[in-house]
Amino acid sequence: MKYLCIIILLIIVGCKVNYTFSGASYSADIHTFHVSFFQNQAPLVNPSLSNVFTEALKDRINNQTKLKLVTRDGDLQYEGEIINYSIAPQTISGNEVAALNRLTISVRVKFTNTKNPNQNFDKTFSQFADYESSKPLQSIEDELIKEIVDKLTQDIFNASLVNW
Repeated sequence: MKYLCIIILLIIVGCKVNYTFSGASYSADIHTFHVSFFQNQAPLVNPSLSNVFTEALKDRINNQTKLKLVTRDGDLQYEGEIINYSIAPQTISGNEVAALNRLTISVRVKFTNTKNPNQNFDKTFSQFADYESSKPLQSIEDELIKEIVDKLTQDIFNASLVNW
């Protein structure tokens, strides 16, 4: 059993890949990441969304990897923009009034891995949260945004760092 553990350890070390408990895997020569400010280009603009999203993405990567956040030229680079922030009815009640609404946020992300360009991508991520239309959006908007941004940053993290 002792020899089996040693062999497995040597295989892992020999692969030169860092693994974390969050499921992230990246080559050992990657040490830094950079997240550019995500401008809000959506037709409907929430003034705090750009900052909330950008900081949440930085926090997600910082908290789930050993990578160091840098102000520019990271080994991994995230840039993009918020392209959709919309509210749409989901279910209609008997009197043709929306009973449930959906807040949707979409973000275009350009991911660059300077050490392995085969992992680069430029794609759109979209998530939503439903809420009862009897509640004014202003009273629950921050909570909904936090929920959606959490899902978005997890999707982006998985697409860029969880290569299973």
